Amino acid sequence: MAINSADIEAIVKQVLQGMNGQTATPAAAAGAIPKTAKVAMLTGLEKMEIKEFPIPELGDGDILVKVEGCGVCGTDAHEYKRDPFGLIPVALGHEGTGEIVKMGKNVKKDSAGKDLKIGDKVVTCMIFKDNPDITMFDLNKQNVGGADVYGLLPDDEVHLNGWFSDYIIVREGSTVFNVSDLDLDSRILIEPCAVLIHAVERAKTTGILRFNSRVVVQGCGPIGLICIAVLRTMGIENITAVDGEQKRLDFALQMGATKTVNFKDHKGIEALAGAVEASFGGYLADFAFQCTGSPVAHANIYKFIRNGGGLCELGFFINGGLGYLLNRIRIEFSSYASTPPNLADDYRYGYDRMRGGFAYSGEVGYMYLSNSRVLNFSVSLEFVQAHTKSLRQWDFNLMGPDLKNHLDRYYGIRIAIFIPTYKRMPLDYYYY
Repeated sequence: MAINSADIEAIVKQVLQGMNGQTATPAAAAGAIPKTAKVAMLTGLEKMEIKEFPIPELGDGDILVKVEGCGVCGTDAHEYKRDPFGLIPVALGHEGTGEIVKMGKNVKKDSAGKDLKIGDKVVTCMIFKDNPDITMFDLNKQNVGGADVYGLLPDDEVHLNGWFSDYIIVREGSTVFNVSDLDLDSRILIEPCAVLIHAVERAKTTGILRFNSRVVVQGCGPIGLICIAVLRTMGIENITAVDGEQKRLDFALQMGATKTVNFKDHKGIEALAGAVEASFGGYLADFAFQCTGSPVAHANIYKFIRNGGGLCELGFFINGGLGYLLNRIRIEFSSYASTPPNLADDYRYGYDRMRGGFAYSGEVGYMYLSNSRVLNFSVSLEFVQAHTKSLRQWDFNLMGPDLKNHLDRYYGIRIAIFIPTYKRMPLDYYYY
């Protein structure tokens, strides 16, 4: 009997289990599919549980994939900490890949027209439940806000909806691609690379991002590093990377950046902006890619860009937007409450500079009052709820200026010195 690599792997696992004193599980026959699958389910904020679900029968257009690996995205951490899309319980994982072990009778080719068969390695992304007629060739022509992403699907009777599991069911109407010619690590990187390629291609449509552009990449995590590589591949040679970790900046140079700026070496945004400008020979950037997920970083990135330049935002804000009020900048998300912003017209944000308005204020702290009119002070925590007006010059949804009132909240530390207008009574009048 011929033994393939899958059989060998199963036998090796058996031996290792026996060496560790574990109960050995008989090696599955080639092509055998278990009746159940384990899923790492997010059941509450910062609470993951291993659930076991039956593998359902496949529809004629469905594919059962045995998971081989999955990357961990910042969005997974975002959902884990805050559940911004209200998905809990949810099976996370959207940067995954695996092997086809079963297919419906109508499955013949992938989304690019390439043949599919049992044993092929695949990746997937979106499922167009609301409009199954959308294909990969329509993605740049239609609003795909009605699409869902595997790993960010609400739990249902299938359960096997994310790549943090033993098996995943790719349903009919999904994007799926045969990537059998790539190794496992490369396959896991396909999804984040696709995000960056899409971002750069959309940036090119502005007419601002060109081969001779001066480009800033803010944040040198995986997304920022891939962004640098994609930019360099398309011929851009004037790239400045900004980050606070020198190891990441050194890596950025290897990926194609020409200059680096460590923000820890500069005190204040003006000094940092000056360093970025100096890296371009005294010129501000033509275009910037914001890859940090930090509201504070994004609120200041406009300092790096020339008048008339361009900006592309990549990623979510992992701390829920805290810090924007400190910079008097408002972010308005799309009306798609349960849809990631990257699927809703590629970030339909509005950025407002805010002006003051009627506010409610409260504070808790320590107050010192003396007989002296000068030595009176307080140190306290301050909470403010304010009705503000924006200063957005133009709102494309309104086709005019944005003069709406908004309700904002912020908190901070208040230190105050004050001169009272009252006069305390002499000590003679106090009763002890």
